Amino acid sequence: MKRKIVKIHEEKCNGCGLCVNACHEGALELINGKAVLISDSYCDGLGDCLPECPVDAIEIIERDAEEFDKELVEKRMKEKKLSTEPLPCGCPGHHAKEIKHNKVDTPAVSTEKVKIASELRQWPVQIKLVSPNAPYFNGAHILVAADCTAFAYANIHQDFMKGRITIIGCPKLDDIDYSEKLTAILKNNDVKSITVLRMEVPCCTGIVNAVKTAIINSGKMIPWGYKIVTSEGSLIED
Repeated sequence: MKRKIVKIHEEKCNGCGLCVNACHEGALELINGKAVLISDSYCDGLGDCLPECPVDAIEIIERDAEEFDKELVEKRMKEKKLSTEPLPCGCPGHHAKEIKHNKVDTPAVSTEKVKIASELRQWPVQIKLVSPNAPYFNGAHILVAADCTAFAYANIHQDFMKGRITIIGCPKLDDIDYSEKLTAILKNNDVKSITVLRMEVPCCTGIVNAVKTAIINSGKMIPWGYKIVTSEGSLIED
């Protein structure tokens, strides 16, 4: 039958998961970092997920689809409630877990502690506090890092901060549009490159999107890229 149903534009989806939480029928799931309609039968076509999408990756279209099955949805939601541990606010970033690292035995050569020098090159570091006209931005290679990366990734100073100006933020907690400040930084300075370091949780995609938006708004061709850190402290390789 032809009816209204959700369509997700995968190329636009940033994996934030807001639409998944907004769908009362459980028709959407995050798979490989993208929202996916898992069954036509679960989607009522009313579009509760639509207003939640920050990147306009969802629309309601009319196409041949299986009929919405309310009984199937109710059964699925009951099973989901029983089998899934609830997360605060539905966000994976709130999920409590204990992290255990494998201990590596090293020869007891010396009891003296090794002191590692800081690679932080400026102050302040919070995106919302830095001035777009600060002299250290001109000619700089910039690291835009999510707050938690410094605690999760042990070698952040040597691997990412060294030789870069570091600015940090949390798109989940800061009630601010980072793209505006970042755009001003890029417009006012000759920035050589941008490296983004984010956590694996979906909400952290916000810091990547802010950098993308800033580069577009600045009208400059600036080399950039991003790396993802897991909560266990390793890098997700491309």
